[in-house]
Amino acid sequence: MGLSDIISLLGGVALFLFGMSLMGDGLKKVAGNRLELVLYKLSSTPLKGVLLGTGVTAVIQSSSATSVMVVGFVNSGMMKVKQAIGIVMGAILGTSITGWILCLSDLSGGSGWVELLSTSTLTGIIAIVGIVIRMAGKKQSSVHVGNILMGFAVLMFGMSSMSGAVAPLKESEEFIRVLTSFSNPVLGILVGAAITSILQSASAAVGILQALAVTGAVSFGVSLPIIMGIAIGAAVPVLLSALGANLNGKRTAFVYLLIDVLGALIWAVLFYGANAMVHFDFLDMPMTTVSIALMNTLFRLGTVIVLTPFIGLLEKLVCTIFPQRGEPAPGQREMDRLEERFLQHPALAIEQSHQVTDAMARTARQNLLAAMDLLADYSEKGFSSVAELEDAVDRFEDKLGTYLMKITTKDLTTRQSEEVAKYLHTISDFERIGDHALNIAECAQEISRKQIVFSEEAKHELSVLESSIREILRLAVDTFITGDVDQAHRVEPLEELVDGLCDEMKSHHIDRLQQGACTLHQGFVFNDLLTNFERVADHCSNIALAVIEVDSDSFDTHEYVMSLREMKDEAFSRYYEEYKKTFAL
Repeated sequence: MGLSDIISLLGGVALFLFGMSLMGDGLKKVAGNRLELVLYKLSSTPLKGVLLGTGVTAVIQSSSATSVMVVGFVNSGMMKVKQAIGIVMGAILGTSITGWILCLSDLSGGSGWVELLSTSTLTGIIAIVGIVIRMAGKKQSSVHVGNILMGFAVLMFGMSSMSGAVAPLKESEEFIRVLTSFSNPVLGILVGAAITSILQSASAAVGILQALAVTGAVSFGVSLPIIMGIAIGAAVPVLLSALGANLNGKRTAFVYLLIDVLGALIWAVLFYGANAMVHFDFLDMPMTTVSIALMNTLFRLGTVIVLTPFIGLLEKLVCTIFPQRGEPAPGQREMDRLEERFLQHPALAIEQSHQVTDAMARTARQNLLAAMDLLADYSEKGFSSVAELEDAVDRFEDKLGTYLMKITTKDLTTRQSEEVAKYLHTISDFERIGDHALNIAECAQEISRKQIVFSEEAKHELSVLESSIREILRLAVDTFITGDVDQAHRVEPLEELVDGLCDEMKSHHIDRLQQGACTLHQGFVFNDLLTNFERVADHCSNIALAVIEVDSDSFDTHEYVMSLREMKDEAFSRYYEEYKKTFAL
């Protein structure tokens, strides 16, 4: 084998990989977000998972791409590890379809019209059709379809180049001797795994093996362990994708390797154990592209059939290998939903952002209520809990803010842009509510440590104000989560009432100070509480306004508020009077 043959071989491998990538990307673009959504919604049972994983992988021509997608779902909490195992099994099986496509390289034509059936002619025709569609098509979908056809043509040309480059090796005794040594199961598995790890593609590794088959030196005994090794090596890109994943994401990636290793181990023990007793005659049988494709499919199918009943045990095994160490920080499970992999699919990324923002809203509300409870029943444990949740709310804002800004760089519809804008506006309000929760907890701490006792009148006023804050907080958070615009319109009248209550309480407080009914220390804490409660109501108003803005396609908050307060429309006045009666001092 000369230098030119080596260059032709490497060039063929390069073209093969490029063709696979081009065709796979085109298929994914044509499918859009549908494949991801199908995987997410229709993998409720192991059997469904296996079938879906097989189908999706057959379409996008990459088991690692399917598995990386699934790692993203599990990492975000959208899918359980047990669901993912079935899809991973299907992906392992589905990738064998590429081997059958490569069998087309065996087609040879005769003369006349029959010549059109030759590989070179078919490849040329497909390439011409692909480039015409790509260049003449005005829609983006035409470009993707053209890329699929061009990718297929490049893949087949690469396969032909590899086959042509290795053809002279059929006369090389040294090559045959080296290849024969791979019939050693351990060596063959290691070689197959190494080649696949380097190429980052099981399909490419199988393609090379099929190209070598034209030499006639690839026997059954040589190809079987190599195919086992190829399956194991295919886990490398999946494992690499999980380096930054959480615990369940790592478990899902590892299960890909575990399935392939167990499959190779089971069939190696059974086959070579039986061979030791029977001595199979077909081990030296030369393989063809078709027989290699068949062996690859049967090996993967057999592995899936044997292991599918034990999905539950596989889940327990990976959970044992990767045990849970301690409880995750508050809000961490929710924040894990913001998967970087979803950014390529804006609709999915926005939906995840919605879920996480809802969780942030609930956490902020929970923390403020907990802080208010400390005013009546203070404990250091309760204070620590508020401080911990406030830190979680801060992390929510940091993670969501960064993620949402990344979404804004994508191609969004008008409605999607409005949704993202709503979340960006409101997360700062939820974060500020978290800050005020800590401030109120610190007031409670000061009251407890300094043994500050308010007058009965001050206690009554604070209880009324607290009740109104609990109500406006409930309205704002529920409005945001449900998108109930009618409920959102109730927030602004209550916010105005809270402002009035705070002004009235400040006036009463000054009177008490002048009369000596309150001390200076009491006064400072009392004013701090009023300030924080008033600010909370302001942020609740902002949240409700954001919901109204998205519903009305208007983002002029100032104009809306002024119209409410100046015009005093019927609904506003009715709600205000209702709250005035409910929360009277």
